[in-house]
Amino acid sequence: MPSQPAREPTSRVARLLGVDVGGTFTDFVYLNEDGVQIAKRPSTPDDPGRAIVSGLAEFGWTPEEVVHGSTVATNTLLTRTGAPTALITTKGFRDTLAIGRQARPDLYALHPERHPPLIPQRLSFEVDERVSADGEVLTPLDRRELEVVLDQIEATGVDSVAICFLFSFINPEHEQTAADAARARGLSVSASHDILPQHREFERLSTTAANAYLAPVMTQYLDSLAARLEDGVASSPRLRVMQSNGGSLSAASAGRNAVRTVLSGPAGGVAGAFAAAETDGFPQAITFDMGGTSADVALCPGRLLERTDLLVDDMPIRTPAVDLHTVGAGGGSIAWFDPGGALRVGPQSAGALPGPAAYGRSTVPTVTDAHVVLGRLRPEQQLGGTVSLDVERARRAIASVAEPFGSVEAAAQAIIDVVNSNMARALRVISVERGYDPARFTLVAFGGAGPLHACDLADAVGVPQALIPPAPGVLSASGMLIADITRDAEQGLHLSIATDAAGAVPVLDGAFDALAGHARRALAEDGYEADVTVEFAADLRYQGQSHELTVALDAGLHAEVVRSAFHEAHAERFGFSSPDAAVEVVTARTKARHAGFQGDMSVSQAAEQTAPRTIDVRWDRSRPTTVLARDALTSRLAGPAIITQLDTTVTVPPGWRAEPLPTGSLLLTRTGEG
Repeated sequence: MPSQPAREPTSRVARLLGVDVGGTFTDFVYLNEDGVQIAKRPSTPDDPGRAIVSGLAEFGWTPEEVVHGSTVATNTLLTRTGAPTALITTKGFRDTLAIGRQARPDLYALHPERHPPLIPQRLSFEVDERVSADGEVLTPLDRRELEVVLDQIEATGVDSVAICFLFSFINPEHEQTAADAARARGLSVSASHDILPQHREFERLSTTAANAYLAPVMTQYLDSLAARLEDGVASSPRLRVMQSNGGSLSAASAGRNAVRTVLSGPAGGVAGAFAAAETDGFPQAITFDMGGTSADVALCPGRLLERTDLLVDDMPIRTPAVDLHTVGAGGGSIAWFDPGGALRVGPQSAGALPGPAAYGRSTVPTVTDAHVVLGRLRPEQQLGGTVSLDVERARRAIASVAEPFGSVEAAAQAIIDVVNSNMARALRVISVERGYDPARFTLVAFGGAGPLHACDLADAVGVPQALIPPAPGVLSASGMLIADITRDAEQGLHLSIATDAAGAVPVLDGAFDALAGHARRALAEDGYEADVTVEFAADLRYQGQSHELTVALDAGLHAEVVRSAFHEAHAERFGFSSPDAAVEVVTARTKARHAGFQGDMSVSQAAEQTAPRTIDVRWDRSRPTTVLARDALTSRLAGPAIITQLDTTVTVPPGWRAEPLPTGSLLLTRTGEG
């Protein structure tokens, strides 16, 4: 059953549901007039929407609005199960996807392997047209040739088309003509001037191709989910989908702009974790989300960081996204030996089916099974309120890799050590390797497995304390409710600001005005016209550089202020600036926002009916350990301890202590003893 309602929110709210479909569990956070309720159910990988619809029917919830974090786009790219897609491009550029940047991902591989492009050469078509770098039409689009190409595409049976012409981000006239002609034939169309109006033809084409490949799959999934929700929920809820940038958009927009949902689920977690950290007074945060299949980490130095240079399965995806790093380390990660005899953990995962051995359907050893063997996951507690743990089955699974370690317990601890090492490496990538001192941050641990590893990882990377939000196991789902509804708009520019330039920058101001209007209209089409704010930024670089930095700006800034902002950002990122160099504006960006839910999101966990007790648990050695329900913790508690709740388990190792905060969060700090 879901958790009991919390106290009544501060004001009357609509019935809202945040739902995050993970590799192992589907998480629910339901908000109505009575408060907040949470639940977890096993995911249904063959049909992700089935877990959502069946969960709502089981709980009797009737949301008016559903915010969904989806892995459909990510999984479709990774498994190459998208829609067969054709490409129409400028004559002479049909091989752009195959050629790429001619970069070798592994310099020392004797036989390097590259994934084939999403669109094969046999489905790549050219038309004779050409636009110059300043937007002048050099060769008009041959309409008869275009119709012949569309005939050939229809004959292949594909139902989706990517259109990417050279310099269409400067002058989209030819692309618009081709897109209109393709849509008139009933084809799903992704045109680069809509998807990514920026320079760098390979990245623009790769992103457009990915959107064309994903859009029919995402649209079909969301349409089906919306119809099932309408049939199963009397209120016919409005459906929104998380974007990679930490905001949400309507289901219809998500279908058309599917490439913007590649990091849909993890982005909700970062948004929720940073909000929790700010509420508790720790805005300098490192978020750590460990679920059943993977672990996602992000650095938040007082704000959410974004990036636009994603790489998914060797494919560059240029779309605004929360800056996070992912590793294949989760509760379901499988332990195995490599050819050299070294113990490895992940990235292979037992997933939701069959799941860890302790769930009763598998025999492979996983991280979850290691915790069960060590006594840190308690058999008397059902995971997510639905999954009972089979201790003997977990022991047999770990025993299959125990011979080199001498005992099942030693093997279990080795599995934990290896997966911790993998995740600590990811934490260093986003902190130390970028010039940030982890000692200045608080680790915010969430996800079903995150609080089990928080203290170990804090020790490994030198973070002084860890924060466990009130309902960490479903934080991604609650983050989706508080996330703003956003729409991004961007436009590539060719603009240089000389060192002696002063006064207004009319080209940049004109781009900002046009983009702000576009972003506002997009939100209005999704039903959010009032209370919209717009943020401005630009990708800037020094003349001669081949990379840019995205710098937050205000509209109407003078040239000297733009230059100064870039010098400061460059010095912060790279340790130096070049005030005597001209600054180039490569891309203008806007983000329109409508605030998400702003009320009380406190969750009350149903306290277990057992009193705190002491049992022996394996840490560095077997130690007497306090086990209690989270609601029963009312004062500071020294480890070793295990704190249980519906959606997760918190471990407090020797040398650490847990302190409940007024917000309901737990603060874990070192005691210096152990």
